[in-house]
Amino acid sequence: MRWWSVANFVSNAGTWMQLTVQNLLVLQITGSAAATGLSMSVQAAPALLISVFGGAAVDRWPRRLTAAVSQALLGTVAFVTALMVALDRLDVTSLMVLAAVTGVIATVDGPACSLLGNDLVPREDIPSAIGVGALVHQAGRLTGAALAGVTVGFLGTAAAYAANGLSFLFVASVIPFLRPARGAVKHVAAARDGGTKDTMSVREGLAFFARRPRLLALAGVTGVSAVFGRNYQLTLAVLVTGPLAGGAGSFGTVSTVLAVGGIVGAVLGARLRRPSVRVVGALAAAGGLLQVVAGMSPSLAVLLVMVLPMAVVESVSDTAGTAVLQTDPPAHMRGRVLGVWGSIGTVWGLGGPPALGLLMELAGARGALIAGGLIIAGTIGASHLLRERRTAVPRVSPVASLETAA
Repeated sequence: MRWWSVANFVSNAGTWMQLTVQNLLVLQITGSAAATGLSMSVQAAPALLISVFGGAAVDRWPRRLTAAVSQALLGTVAFVTALMVALDRLDVTSLMVLAAVTGVIATVDGPACSLLGNDLVPREDIPSAIGVGALVHQAGRLTGAALAGVTVGFLGTAAAYAANGLSFLFVASVIPFLRPARGAVKHVAAARDGGTKDTMSVREGLAFFARRPRLLALAGVTGVSAVFGRNYQLTLAVLVTGPLAGGAGSFGTVSTVLAVGGIVGAVLGARLRRPSVRVVGALAAAGGLLQVVAGMSPSLAVLLVMVLPMAVVESVSDTAGTAVLQTDPPAHMRGRVLGVWGSIGTVWGLGGPPALGLLMELAGARGALIAGGLIIAGTIGASHLLRERRTAVPRVSPVASLETAA
């Protein structure tokens, strides 16, 4: 697990290094902000359309081999991009094709690597392993963003892509040496045991998700939070540069506090032993209320005080939700469940920012934060009350009713 965490830190740093310079590269090539947004959508589109098939592949194929091959393929795409940038041969068409190929590979790589990390610890330590993964992700994000400027400044844009390619190959080289922990879920055995009842099909994964109330509730909580909150890079940027009369430096400070809060939340999330949908809902509602207070901040100093707990609550909620998602299904279904989740999450990722942008157009940055937070807390609270009322109503059997009437 230590080796896997180191490999993921290197990979995340490389990925964020590339992401930091990718939008600038698109702008340099096209001079169009619309083309930049299109490139991001092209890379995300495969997750919307074929994530369920990628998840099914993860359930069918040996997990370590699948993860190693997908990491090597992602590294190859990064190297090809670096070479084309260095030779000044990268145009809009090739850039879109490479983005689409990356998105397709990621539909398999995402669930494969997530579930591989769970295999390295005993079953009861999976929530902690997910928390460690969130911590590594946040640390890699900070490191990669910091290294991007240095790398591009001294070596050029192509070097950022090459560094990301090396990070993928490093992960691929570590995977063959990983061994499942004693007491970990046996993926191959689970698949074999379920083989007589489960055909490993995409339809089975969709049906399982639709029949699982906990997963549907988790999807609802995460969906309302994703649409009306969480997009702090958008809402807080408008709030800081608008009503609070700050500049890019002020928003940079807010972004740093958000990152620090994410790290603190990941550490706290790693200590969760029995995460549940109820915990995720409570944290999401608390985050919505904190968002309301942040929207009413009279100054940047007050906003910074509120941003830290907002980021902490969001990170802990994400860790708890991921733990539920990866432990609730039986072992032989987890790849397909993650595939379904990838498609749902892409819908939120693509639909959330435009919806929030429209809300800001109508109500302003403060109004969007306040209204969004109230919608999140109100929706989750109302759902909880309805569920409690439904479970509190006693169910009387027809036989008992007849006996009472007699």
